[in-house]
Amino acid sequence: MVLRSMRLLLESGDGSPAKEYRIDDGNVEVRTLDPEGGSVRSTGSVWWRLTPEQLSVHVERNTVVAQWLERRLGWRRLLQACVDQEPSMEKVA
Repeated sequence: MVLRSMRLLLESGDGSPAKEYRIDDGNVEVRTLDPEGGSVRSTGSVWWRLTPEQLSVHVERNTVVAQWLERRLGWRRLLQACVDQEPSMEKVA
């Protein structure tokens, strides 16, 4: 079995803070890193879970994050994460 990285670090070219993505217990999470380049521990950055809507935007735009997730999760699991917990269409008249 091949061991794959479950983290993705994206650095911005415009000076905005870097973002780190991870897959933790089947959930996709992100945190913003210290723009000054300090250690993550010293900044106290917090992981937060991406919503199905946020994941859907990544997939629709075919971002680097979506491509990374597809390789790590597979397209079926990624699709499920995009539609999971969305409002039911039964209530729409």
